[in-house]
Amino acid sequence: QVQLVESGGGLVQVGGSLRLSCATSERAGRTYALAWFRQAPGKEREFVVGDDWTGNYTYYADSVKGRFTLFRDNAKNTAFLQMNSLRPEDTAIYFCAARLSDTVGYYYWQTYEFDYWGQGTQVSVSS
Repeated sequence: QVQLVESGGGLVQVGGSLRLSCATSERAGRTYALAWFRQAPGKEREFVVGDDWTGNYTYYADSVKGRFTLFRDNAKNTAFLQMNSLRPEDTAIYFCAARLSDTVGYYYWQTYEFDYWGQGTQVSVSS
């Protein structure tokens, strides 16, 4: 069982930045693909960014490409989502997700493909 704990959300003005963290309790010897999703009020949960288990291949939704960056600190079993140039439409609850994977270069982007989820962290961008 993998546990994911997000942190780093908050209120920021348009154009500002936030860094979200996803601390994982990964089992030794197991490899996981990670992703961030977000869900705004009244909307479905949507894919933001995902990577393969190596962390060397990362894929972004068009809406965040060039503004958001996903990276991992494997020594700390933590993934980060650096969010720059934030917009009001980025306001949502952000969720970290993980699933077992050993395929290099392959990422997952649909909610049903992930077995483990964090509790979510709220990001609000004010105009």
